[in-house]
Amino acid sequence: MILTIICTALVFVIPGAYLIARGNSGAHTSAELQISAANFASKTQDRSGIRVRLQELGKMSERDYENFRIRQILYCTGSAVSSIFLFLFLGKNFALSLILSLLLASTMYIYTDRELTTQVKKYRSNLESEFPAVIEMLTLAISAGETPLSAIMRISQSASGQLPQEFARVVTEVRNGTSLHEALDSMGRRIKSVLIRRFVDALVTATLRGAPLVEVLTRHASEARSVQRNRVLSAAGKAEISMMIPVVFLILPISILFALWPSLANLNLFAN
Repeated sequence: MILTIICTALVFVIPGAYLIARGNSGAHTSAELQISAANFASKTQDRSGIRVRLQELGKMSERDYENFRIRQILYCTGSAVSSIFLFLFLGKNFALSLILSLLLASTMYIYTDRELTTQVKKYRSNLESEFPAVIEMLTLAISAGETPLSAIMRISQSASGQLPQEFARVVTEVRNGTSLHEALDSMGRRIKSVLIRRFVDALVTATLRGAPLVEVLTRHASEARSVQRNRVLSAAGKAEISMMIPVVFLILPISILFALWPSLANLNLFAN
């Protein structure tokens, strides 16, 4: 018990004494602390591919990676510190409380990483759902006589959604001096979607070789529609199976119980 009190006091005393000493010396301001945290976050190793997933979401700068790392570290530290004091308040052993708090911090670390993966999957799914309509708009614009760049620019300005935002990034890269096929190839590599990557490769090849773009876009638009139809049918099949679970395990047993209950009651009456 005494060891627990001493360790708990040290957790508060050591950081407090450090902050008081640094505050008296005036060495660190709030801006300097933010810079130090950003430097520490930028030096962390990216073994799980966080930068790649952030780039797919459109967060291209190093500051976005630093903010994500800082938020992840704060979540882990806050959950660990709060949990260890909660366990100590409940009368748990200090070693057991420390182990449980570390497990909770690891869980929070995995949760934030999985949350980013979920955002990437949702973003990719929204892109693929917008893809058929955007490609049809692009086909109509090019068949009306516009160039690929002007058609992409028109869609990025008039349409709303995540794929038009990707087209806006392509237009920005072209205005900064990048060629159109390089900007499209960068978009295809940034978005981890087989459907969009195949379309980008076909569009870049047709642009470089002078092939008719309308035929290429029409073929990809019909293919995107068929893929979207198959995805909707698959989602409908999964929803049908999920709807059968309450019917089979809840409604059907209750219906059978209501049907058999009078017969069972009469049999018990005759037996008595």
